[in-house]
Amino acid sequence: MSTLLDIKSSVLRQVQVCPSFRRRTEEEPGSTSADPQEPPTGAWKPGDGVEFFSQMRRILKKGEGRQGLPCPEVLLRSGSPAPAEPVDPNRGLRALTQEEVQMLYEEALYTVLHRAGTMGPEQVNDQEALLSYLQQVFSTSPEEHAEAIERVKKAKAPTYALKVSVMRAKNLLAKDPNGFSDPYCMLGILPASGTPREPGSHKEQRFSFRKGSKRGGPLPAKCIQVTEVKSSTLNPVWKEHFLFEIEDVSTDQLHLDIWDHDDDVSLVEACRKLNEVIGLKGMSRYFKQIVKSARANGTAGPTEDHTDDFLGCLNIPIREVPVAGEDRWFKLEPRSSASRVQGDCQLVLKLITTQRDTAMSQRGRSGFLSYLLLLSRLLQFEHRTDEPNSSSWRGELSGPAATVLCLHGAQSNLSALQLAVLHWQVSSRHHQTRTLDYGYLLGLLEDMQAHWEESASLPQEQEESLADSFSAFSEFGLRLLRQLRDYFPATNSTAVYRLELLLKCLGKLQLFQPAFEICPFETELNMDIAAALKRGNREWYDRLLNSKSPREQPGPQRLVGLVELADAVYEDLQSCYGIYASLFHSIVKVDFFTLTFRQLERLVAEEAWVLTEELSPKMTLEVASGLFELYLTLADIQCFWSSIPGRDSRSLALAGIHAPFLPAVKLWLQVLRDQTKWRLQGAVDVDTLEPMDASSKHSSSAATASLCFSHIQELWARLAWPDPSQAQGLGTQLSQDLCEAALFYTQLLRKKVDAQPGAAGEAVSEPLCVVLNNVELLRKAAGQALRGLAWPEGAAGLEGVLPRPLLSCMQALDEDLQQEAHTVTAHLTSKTVGDIRKYVQHISLSPDSIQNDEAVAPLMKYLDEKLALLNASLVKENLSRALEALWELLLQAILQALGANRDVSADFYGRFHFTLEALVSVFHAEGQGLPLESLRDGSYKRLEEELRLHKCSTRECIEQYYLDKLKQKSLEQNRFGRLSVRCHYEAAEQRLAVEVLHAADLLPLDANGLSDPFVIVELGPPHLFPLVRSQRTQVKSRTLHPVYDELFYFSVPAEACRRRGACVLFTVMDHDWLSTNDFAGEAALGLGSIGGVARPPVGGSVRAGQPITLHLRRPRAQVRSALRMLEGRANKEAQEFVKRLKELEKCMEADP
Repeated sequence: MSTLLDIKSSVLRQVQVCPSFRRRTEEEPGSTSADPQEPPTGAWKPGDGVEFFSQMRRILKKGEGRQGLPCPEVLLRSGSPAPAEPVDPNRGLRALTQEEVQMLYEEALYTVLHRAGTMGPEQVNDQEALLSYLQQVFSTSPEEHAEAIERVKKAKAPTYALKVSVMRAKNLLAKDPNGFSDPYCMLGILPASGTPREPGSHKEQRFSFRKGSKRGGPLPAKCIQVTEVKSSTLNPVWKEHFLFEIEDVSTDQLHLDIWDHDDDVSLVEACRKLNEVIGLKGMSRYFKQIVKSARANGTAGPTEDHTDDFLGCLNIPIREVPVAGEDRWFKLEPRSSASRVQGDCQLVLKLITTQRDTAMSQRGRSGFLSYLLLLSRLLQFEHRTDEPNSSSWRGELSGPAATVLCLHGAQSNLSALQLAVLHWQVSSRHHQTRTLDYGYLLGLLEDMQAHWEESASLPQEQEESLADSFSAFSEFGLRLLRQLRDYFPATNSTAVYRLELLLKCLGKLQLFQPAFEICPFETELNMDIAAALKRGNREWYDRLLNSKSPREQPGPQRLVGLVELADAVYEDLQSCYGIYASLFHSIVKVDFFTLTFRQLERLVAEEAWVLTEELSPKMTLEVASGLFELYLTLADIQCFWSSIPGRDSRSLALAGIHAPFLPAVKLWLQVLRDQTKWRLQGAVDVDTLEPMDASSKHSSSAATASLCFSHIQELWARLAWPDPSQAQGLGTQLSQDLCEAALFYTQLLRKKVDAQPGAAGEAVSEPLCVVLNNVELLRKAAGQALRGLAWPEGAAGLEGVLPRPLLSCMQALDEDLQQEAHTVTAHLTSKTVGDIRKYVQHISLSPDSIQNDEAVAPLMKYLDEKLALLNASLVKENLSRALEALWELLLQAILQALGANRDVSADFYGRFHFTLEALVSVFHAEGQGLPLESLRDGSYKRLEEELRLHKCSTRECIEQYYLDKLKQKSLEQNRFGRLSVRCHYEAAEQRLAVEVLHAADLLPLDANGLSDPFVIVELGPPHLFPLVRSQRTQVKSRTLHPVYDELFYFSVPAEACRRRGACVLFTVMDHDWLSTNDFAGEAALGLGSIGGVARPPVGGSVRAGQPITLHLRRPRAQVRSALRMLEGRANKEAQEFVKRLKELEKCMEADP
């Protein structure tokens, strides 16, 4: 391994001589790269760098959650119960006096004792159960309860009335010729007869107007009402409302007839004559004849021709009307079995009381107020008996409570809108004393909104009461929004859902604002919400500042707290954007995120500016570390704003905040440089140079180095320094530090391998493989980290193009690490040189009697073992390097074996040709190894040419020499000059005519800058033209552009000119009088292409062709290989040919 220590990489040399790579001015000039220089101990606490990189990982981990915009799914982490909201018993309804409670108690008892109508399936029909429930609600003793019931029973019974709304009918019979009818309704109350009716005697009820009892006394006109006539329809819509007094709830019934109107007589006038009808029998007849009477103004007789047609009737007992009222379709019934009717009629029925003998009624307390007080009492009782954690209670009332409220609401004639208003008022007040589910409150508002759109406005007193409830609830909600982060934390999905419902409730309040004559809000509610949020933001920030970084503390202590405060602000802004912003914007049209970001960003910026000015004169390593972490968070806040489409960070208070942090960042990066080296030193010290596990082929120190570089890259990405010129300086320095650390690591590895026992033996191969894999992993990690260190280059920079200093640094480091890898590879494969030579020699010494595959088998077995070991120990890139090194060793070993054996049989060379092809197959490995282009390049071509020429005869080698000259191309066409010639073959004389015309741009070979050129013209190969001698032109003195115009004849047969390799060779020489002539260049022209040689001339003569320009050149290695092959031949022909060429070579100079 001592050879490895002598290798000095180019980057390490730059570290020693280039100021950009040199950090330590105290470094000794004579120090070498063989012994890695330890980092100084003054930059940070000496150690192995673990603590420093742990802190860096903490900083980086903090930034992992700050990439891109936050998602609600990431922020919502808890489904636990929401924090308890503040309650105040004083915010409920006014407490009642004892007398008022007693009056309310008797009002409830009166309602139960005088209930009328049919109870629903979900209602409690047991009177005793209802009374017992009221006793519990009002907490009365049995004696007090009994006395109250007695007082209520002695009171006068209420007066009942039936509210009837005739809504519409459908599918009526068509009575008119046009296929329609003109329907109208007649309805009234049928009093009970003297004879009790049997239950279920539906037929008698249906025809009661005809078969009623003889009940005396005049029947008032108001007992019968008539709707309007709806012309030409079978599905009339009336929506008319009537009120009928009820004498006997248990026996009276509602009767309704539907008729088809046949003329335009006023029905109202006809109804006025009802006062003249005496007895039930007369009234029954009147229901039949009323239209005739109307037409004749009461004088029409029973013989009138024009009679309205009957369409159907209804008989509804009052006692069957549900307590809560009903809205339903009734099927029309016939008067008799002979009647034919069809269709349905929709009625809305409600049984109410018009006079109540209770203390509250006597004192002028309306049913609205009585219901409000009763509902509040019941709600307090029901909620009190529920489970302790009742913030999710949705106002579910027990059966007795719902029944009592239903009875009182119906008897008090409260509309659906009034009931909705009452439930909202009571529940919203109750919520402020004991928390309810906001979904329940929102449902009450939605119910109230639906009825508000259908009904007329409330009386002024009730509207004012509702407005007060809105104001109280909005004030309560705004107080909660001021403490948004306490009561609705963004990480609690339950709390966030409650916030959403609260905002929807407040949004509903805004919808009611235009409907009030007396507006409950002085300003727009969304403006109040924005003001509350701003105030809450400031209060939250002030609390956070006082707890983490109070201003009375010294600057270094405040710095730690300010970092925590900035982190808390960033997390809060994430919550605002990911959770709160969409809720506020979509529900109440408030841009909560912009409002909060602007406010908190300004506050943090002010604090940071003040603290950096205070700490700048006191810059220490600890202060620099804290300021560096603070800047990263402030930069994250800026980046967060910029990442939102349409937002510009230049308008922020944090714009330009990077300037005062620059000294701290520079100092911290110096610490990073030194700590990186300490960390690498510690990692190599504990490294055993063994693979970490079965799935990896590198050791632990390489993983540590890769992780360090990755952290540096991530840190630079987070830093994102905004000033391009400053970023270039920081990035250049950091990239140089990273390169220095990478090379420092390779030095440590060399030292580690050298220190291992038995380094000179075979056992070192496994550590060498690990080292090689470590270098490759380091090369990739460092390259990736350097690519990540790109900095902005301003307007002139191109997107995606690395800055030039960084690119140069990357290329230099990659070259050095590649060279390092090749050096280690060479040392690894050098162990096999002796074995490879031994097995190649075995092939060369194998007798011709054995087969080729048998002779090659030992080498193949050896290679198979070595390649299997390398494949198991090396990563793909290093395996390719090892294969390339082994391949070159094999080619050189075979070339040496060929050079050591001369004048051997052709089988000898055939065996090595077989060996070469077998090795190509092994190293290519069907595409899994080296590519064929790489295998068959370089030394392979030379070896293949050697083998091919060795198999040729002497004359074939000579022919190959001339063929190579014909194939040779001039690398630079004008370097050695040009020669113009003209050639043709005269078949009649059997001679070849060669005319040398002129030359140009020859090389100046004399001291005067000129030459004395002449041209030697000869034919080759010599064995084809044994009797032909070379000829030469005259010498042209002192010129580089000689003109010859000399013609030469060579008597040769045409068949010889057509032979393989036949050519005319032009050699340009510089004539020297006192020394050997100098070689200026040569050119060859194949005879097969000359006119008259390839095809006999027509007419027996050939005219001279066009001049040919030949580019002069000098012999290349390809030509000389054939010459070397001939040099090894001992036969006379080969030796004479070589001797003649060597005489010519003495005149040649080396290529300039």
